[in-house]
Amino acid sequence: MTKISPPLIAVATATLFTLITSRGMAQAADRGSAKATINGAHISIDYGRPVLRGRDMLAQIKPGELWRIGSGAPTTLESDKELNFGGTIVPKGKHILLAHLIEPGKWTLVFSSKSVFEYEPSAKIAEVPLTLEDTSDSAELVTITIADKDGTGVLEITWGKMRLSASFKPA
Repeated sequence: MTKISPPLIAVATATLFTLITSRGMAQAADRGSAKATINGAHISIDYGRPVLRGRDMLAQIKPGELWRIGSGAPTTLESDKELNFGGTIVPKGKHILLAHLIEPGKWTLVFSSKSVFEYEPSAKIAEVPLTLEDTSDSAELVTITIADKDGTGVLEITWGKMRLSASFKPA
């Protein structure tokens, strides 16, 4: 009968543990992206895609709080042109996106130089109103899209039965 040495068991256990935890971390760190060209402006968004898993996302956010929109690394929007959100100009470049729950049913999109964990008012680059729409279908994963609708960009954030959107044009 072959005897298995304790160091071999330790290495096998550590390898198995690493494989199991790295698979779990990969699932938790799924990334999404959205890209569009609107009137010559190249826009991209990179974001983490958390899963609801039966949670009520809206019940977890209190009025006055910022939501980091996604998971893992901060959600970012990058554009090679200035963007005009209803008169509010967002400079070209790469910015962190946050959502601000003003009061139930009233949201804004915050363009920031800092993540939600480091946020301070001086980090705010711009803040624009978001339109809230309840959807009949539930989106289990956070989904962000950018679409060109007749030369106007539409940014949508969907999670659970909530859809937040804002329209913009390249400045």
